[in-house]
Amino acid sequence: MSRRSADVVIVGGGIVGAACAYECAAGGLSVMVIEESVIGGGATAAGMGHVVVMDDSEAQFQLTSLSARMWKERVGAMPAGVEHLPCGTLWVAADEEEMAEVRRKQAFYEERGVPVEVLDRRQLEEAEPHLRKGMAGGLLVPGDSVVYPPVAASWLLRACGATLVSGVGVITLRDGGVTLSDGEVVDAGVVVNAAGAKAVRLTPGIPVAPRKGHLVITDRYPGFVRHQLIELGYLKSAHSLSGDSVAFNAQPRKTGQVLIGSSRQYGVEHSGVDRPILSRMLSRAAEYMPEITGLTAIRTWTGFRAATPDKLPLIGPVPGTQREWLATGHEGLGITTSLGTGRLLADQILKRTPPIPVEPYLPGRCMHE
Repeated sequence: MSRRSADVVIVGGGIVGAACAYECAAGGLSVMVIEESVIGGGATAAGMGHVVVMDDSEAQFQLTSLSARMWKERVGAMPAGVEHLPCGTLWVAADEEEMAEVRRKQAFYEERGVPVEVLDRRQLEEAEPHLRKGMAGGLLVPGDSVVYPPVAASWLLRACGATLVSGVGVITLRDGGVTLSDGEVVDAGVVVNAAGAKAVRLTPGIPVAPRKGHLVITDRYPGFVRHQLIELGYLKSAHSLSGDSVAFNAQPRKTGQVLIGSSRQYGVEHSGVDRPILSRMLSRAAEYMPEITGLTAIRTWTGFRAATPDKLPLIGPVPGTQREWLATGHEGLGITTSLGTGRLLADQILKRTPPIPVEPYLPGRCMHE
């Protein structure tokens, strides 16, 4: 009996794996995607779906801005269930010290051609009436948006015509194929490990660690939140490499619901809701939007982000191998950077010139043969 094979076998059917499949197939390669659970599950289903251009580093900006442009080009072809909402991001400054950060961000974005608008105290209150009065101001990035990632992942895979294998796990990767949990061996020209926080199980030694997060979604309250709201203190939370942290993060959904975050925990393996962390997260939200305590929450869940020490994903070949590649380590930016990740991965495999330099994301920067 002949064994199944593909030019590219992708392990992981989340938004990153789906984007990699789409770009590889668009380049003329045959693609198989293997997902142990359901397509668009895992961190893809657990995330907020925020498409945001970030400024933590030049490399992060390059990848998020490339991906944001690709989302704008592609989202119109996606089904209504993707719930695209071009609400923009509003970075909220609580005091004058944080307004200095607003001005730094403004300069960074404007130098790179990203439209932004600085809001003073009065303008912030008009833009988001339910925020606590007396905030110093904020920075509006109107080009950012929100999507529902599981639907986007499913669409990408259907549109590209990849062969889907779901409900079966991958036991081992090898340089040129994978062994499935049912014993089948699949041959591949290239194997891509896009298993998110679980990627380290299949490629030992990669600098990826799971970072747990909590989210809460409310009943429908149209207009309660108008923009993706993020406190500028969120950056301190996101940059912390150890310990637990929370930050105010509230997102409007096209359904009229409000999605509330965010929390970060290292060294936690259980997926259950951590009540003390959840309480801290909601208390933080109430500091910024006191009336949020009056909303009815209908669901709480957790997920695990795949974090790297330098906050950049691993996109490219595993050092010392010829045909084993990585597309993981995106932490809280997997939805945003998925499409750009797929482009950079396919460009490397097909030996095309990528739209941005790939060197900052290559696994070899932090791995040795």
